[in-house]
Order: sequence, then C-alpha cells, then structure tokens
Amino acid sequence: MDAPLGHFDHAAPAPAALDDLIRPVADAVRHWSGSVPVEQIVYVETDPRWADTAVFVEHYGRELLERSANCVVVAGKRGGETTLAACVALSTTRVDVNGVVRRQLGARKASFASMDIATGETGMEYGGITPLGLPAGWPLLVDSAVVDLPYVLVGSGRRQGKLLVPGKAFAELPGAVVLEGLGVA
Repeated sequence: MDAPLGHFDHAAPAPAALDDLIRPVADAVRHWSGSVPVEQIVYVETDPRWADTAVFVEHYGRELLERSANCVVVAGKRGGETTLAACVALSTTRVDVNGVVRRQLGARKASFASMDIATGETGMEYGGITPLGLPAGWPLLVDSAVVDLPYVLVGSGRRQGKLLVPGKAFAELPGAVVLEGLGVA
C-alpha cells in the first residue's frame, strides 16, 4: 500500500498493523467508532534514528513538515487538583499552555507534564505519544488547523512507526475539543 502522505517503505491500514502498535493504541483501532473508516488510518514504519524533524522530513518527504502534529501531555492545576490532558498541534507551532490550555482546563497553572508522568499515564513511549488510545476521561485539545488537513502524521505510541490520520478524525476522538489558536507560531 502507498501511504497517502510521505515516502515510506512500508504502510498498512492500522487494523492490519495491530501487532506493530502498543496495546492502548491497538485497542483504540480495534474499537474505532468514528465516521472516518478505520482503514483510512495508516500505520507507517519509521526508523527511530531519523526521529529528529529535519532529518525525518529529509528522509520521508518534505511535505511532512507542514502535515505533522505533535501530541503532548499537559498538567493543569487548581486548588490541589491536577488534571492531565493531551494537546495536538501542528509540529510547526507550539502549544499555548499558559493561555488556551490553562483556560480550557479551568486551571490556575498549566505546564507540560514530566516525561515520567506522560509515559507512565499513557503507557506510550516518550516521543511517540499519540491521541489514539489515551486514558479514558482525559480531555484531548486539538488545534483547528490539525482538523482541517486531509491527513496528519502523528506518533503511534512508540518511537518506531507513525500514524497517518485524516484530520477530521481527531475531532471525533474521545474527549476531543477543537480549539482555535491552540498551536501558535
């Protein structure tokens, strides 16, 4: 199968690549219920040696720079309570943690979660966190620019491998809230 985006040696519909996905992500694919057919989510093999963005796009395709998104875990704090959430924004932007995220979570303070919290709570590898298969009940904040793209490259839960996901599918993930200005230049 040819990937809908980029130049990858191996691409397969996510349901055919369940053995390549970590359990929470594979479970999300197995139980997919969005309006986008699950077969349109594509798993592509990638080499972790080329994980750096500049090297990655040089190897797999320059068009990926404008069509890649990062998924980061944030912690919002208010009155001794901590709310963990995931944020998805284009990789050419940064997540507005102290503005949009803080307000959306109703937090007095918001920050990126530590690596140990992010990986421990999601069960995913650092650098591969994806919005598919997040813990139940987590808010998922998605920048509107991500939803507007035909396909977006995101992590697969592991550093080896990525997912190509139709942009509109992000708006249908559990806990998803689409926000203008979540990703800022």
